[in-house]
Amino acid sequence: MPRNQVVNFSEISTVFPKNQNPALYYSSNPHEHALRVREDKKAVIADLKPVYKAVNPEQAYEKLLEFDDKWGKKYSLSVKSWMDNWVNLSTFFEFTAEIRKVIYTTNAIEGMHRQIRKVTKTKGAFTSDQALLKLVYLVVRDLSKKWTMSIHNWGLTMSQLYIKFGERLQAEREFFLGG
Repeated sequence: MPRNQVVNFSEISTVFPKNQNPALYYSSNPHEHALRVREDKKAVIADLKPVYKAVNPEQAYEKLLEFDDKWGKKYSLSVKSWMDNWVNLSTFFEFTAEIRKVIYTTNAIEGMHRQIRKVTKTKGAFTSDQALLKLVYLVVRDLSKKWTMSIHNWGLTMSQLYIKFGERLQAEREFFLGG
């Protein structure tokens, strides 16, 4: 999604009814808003890390309040956004620590999205949804050949994803592979 676009989370839920929390995925880069001001970038990131690295939502909310005390006046819109959406964002803590790390470590995901956009943008219209999905599948397949660094504890993370979303992961795999 474009960074400056207003997001209607109920519309996302309509399109993706099995998605437990669209706000979580849109906000997967926890310091997105604060990073716009370079002078405080490192300090803001350092002060926000305890929020998303907390062990539970209660501890995270305490850290968010501390973040608000320090940065709330200077970055009032960003902090207000976190505070206003905390009920949705805190569902992040329903996942294990390994899954949460994959969610908040978004560089690889953003790189993949950039490559998919690069290919799909030049194609114009697609004859069907299936044609688009096949193209995305081919892009991901080609990109995966270039991935050299594995995600720490990926096997454990995938097993936890299968425990939580087993049927959905299998259904998506079959859909993309035509099985």
